[in-house]
Amino acid sequence: MTSQRISQLVKEMTLKEKAAQLLQLAATFYEDGDGQITGPMESLGIGETEVNYAGSVLGISEPEKIIQIQQAYLAKNRLGIPLLFMADIIHGFKTIFPIPLAMGSSWDLELAERSAEVAAKEAAVSGVHVTFAPMADLVRDPRWGRVMESTGEDPYLNALFARAMVRGFQGENLTCDTDRVAACVKHFAAYGLAEGGRDYNTVDLSERSLREYYLPAYKAALEEGCEMVMTSFNTIDSIPASGNRKLMRDLLRGEWGFDGVLISDWAAIGEMIPHGVAEDEREAALKAIIAGVDIEMMTPTYVHHIPQLVAAGLVDEALIDEAVTRILELKEKLGLFDNPLRGADPEATREIVYCDEHRRIAQELATKSCVLLKNEGLLPLRREQKVAVIGPFAQSGDILGSWSWAGSQETAVQLGTAMQKLAGSDQITLAEGSDIIYVSEQQLQQAEAAAQEADVIVLALGEASAMSGEASSRSDIQLPKAQLELIQVMKRLGKPLAVVLFNGRPLDLHGVIDQADAVLEAWFPGSEGGAAIADLLYGVVNPSGKLTMSFPYAVGQVPVYYNHYNTGRPKPAEDTDEQYVSKYLDIPNAPLLPFGYGLSYTTFEYGSLELSSEKMTSEEAIKVSVEVRNTGEVKGIETVQLYIRDISGEVVRPMKELKDFRKVELAPGEAAQVVFELGEEQLRYYHSDLSFTSDAGKFEVFVGPNSRDTLQAGFHLDK
Repeated sequence: MTSQRISQLVKEMTLKEKAAQLLQLAATFYEDGDGQITGPMESLGIGETEVNYAGSVLGISEPEKIIQIQQAYLAKNRLGIPLLFMADIIHGFKTIFPIPLAMGSSWDLELAERSAEVAAKEAAVSGVHVTFAPMADLVRDPRWGRVMESTGEDPYLNALFARAMVRGFQGENLTCDTDRVAACVKHFAAYGLAEGGRDYNTVDLSERSLREYYLPAYKAALEEGCEMVMTSFNTIDSIPASGNRKLMRDLLRGEWGFDGVLISDWAAIGEMIPHGVAEDEREAALKAIIAGVDIEMMTPTYVHHIPQLVAAGLVDEALIDEAVTRILELKEKLGLFDNPLRGADPEATREIVYCDEHRRIAQELATKSCVLLKNEGLLPLRREQKVAVIGPFAQSGDILGSWSWAGSQETAVQLGTAMQKLAGSDQITLAEGSDIIYVSEQQLQQAEAAAQEADVIVLALGEASAMSGEASSRSDIQLPKAQLELIQVMKRLGKPLAVVLFNGRPLDLHGVIDQADAVLEAWFPGSEGGAAIADLLYGVVNPSGKLTMSFPYAVGQVPVYYNHYNTGRPKPAEDTDEQYVSKYLDIPNAPLLPFGYGLSYTTFEYGSLELSSEKMTSEEAIKVSVEVRNTGEVKGIETVQLYIRDISGEVVRPMKELKDFRKVELAPGEAAQVVFELGEEQLRYYHSDLSFTSDAGKFEVFVGPNSRDTLQAGFHLDK
């Protein structure tokens, strides 16, 4: 319910003041700014009045600047309405956590929530009020640079992580808890389906698929109380999201009942003109405000044209009042009217930001996010072994990943340093080996010299952080040729060879996984990445990460994902000679590494799969159980995954769908009975008429360590 204060302010505001309240400007309009700003910078054609009355600003990280800007702003603002300060706090503020794709690979919701809580605390004490996170876009195409911001290809798992991140950012009461920030889920909607994996590109899908796969994670974030939603750059049903009334006004606000703030992405309203659905700024503003977009980020169509649109009778001023009210209500919820500086505290930042406790949590999450992809007995390393650490990431601070603009590469823990600290500097030799993209003969000679004296070679390879993230789509997702050449040179030495990968997307691993004795996927692991990887390489911590995106056999398979449909002519086996089935002539259908995959330094044995009943009803669930035993020699964590398949649906159903998982930690020889409860509501899906229900009939249930290697049983749903 709108407070009396907010109602009175809206009544007192002029139409120009209201329009300005809907404008968000970058930090550069208030000071030089140091935020990571994306998109085209252009003259907005706005004056001092619009700047003085703009409702929000993005991209500032220092509390001293925020305090100064807020005080100066309030001194000029006629009604004393404070600014909202927003920023992209995606996977940490100063303490940088693993990128979200890595975070997803931890399958650790509690630790993900804790990371968001830490990020919120650091951001809030620095003066930030809103973070543009979590990103809930489901992604099946590793060519798209922004896969690094997603937690993967599964709608169920993405929804769980979206909820966890919202809880971590916002806490239970934003008004009372000034250590938290408001969350903004993005990018609404289906941005992860950008055609060809090319950023800002078209999205075209059925409404049934939209609801089944792409909307659940956004909805989960809103059900958790997420305060804001950001529109996506792409089209949906040939209409750009920022002007898509059916998506925003009808579905988001009407059907889902979202009454929070809806913000455009950077310049997205103005971009309706090149999209071809608006002739000019005036038409773009009209379509966006009717669609329900409250805040326009970095284009001036609202401040230029809303007063005239209202005067012409094309927009009811009540629609503007609704948008302004939602913005002011968020400011009130954050306590800004009573305390415009909120949590901003330059003195406290010195104790809180990048403190030891936050770095400890970052290191723990980094160890749980890394995925062991291959190990032929080489890892863990022994401390008495002499190790040559070679490659562009052997001693690099570029391990934070994209969207870490407030973090510091200079203070990031580097791999070589961490390994020397753990095993002793005499045991570790460092060599660059190659740059990211280029390699010289001198670099190769230095690498060979370092490797000659070593018992084991560890190659630290990958993408530069700028090779993934926004506007960083790639058609070739192999390692750069210079690094593949380095692998070949090292392989010829005949020594045990391990590869540690730093990257923001699934890669085509040809030339890597077939050459190395061990491969550890480290992603971009964040501020404490080097320490985390050293612990994993030496067995201080046992790897437990599991992939949440499939790694393609070749880019020609893309999009490739585990929860695909069957065909009328399915390929019966990978080695089939049958011609007229759905297959490639030159590569397998299956990905190189499946969703859910990840190795350990120990081994786990699954017993028989047992169901409490072979029949399920709407009222009675069934229990699915399996015994899991640690058959190795060290303690380890296994993520036991449960999938189902609807054998005959009203529409085609996926071959497998993740429905639950359990993490179990077992000592050597120890066993645990893992029990899942599976109910009728977990079998529901969107039918052709968009009804959300289940069908009576046969189902298969699968349990295993990944989506490929599973035990199988069957049951029948009676309705």
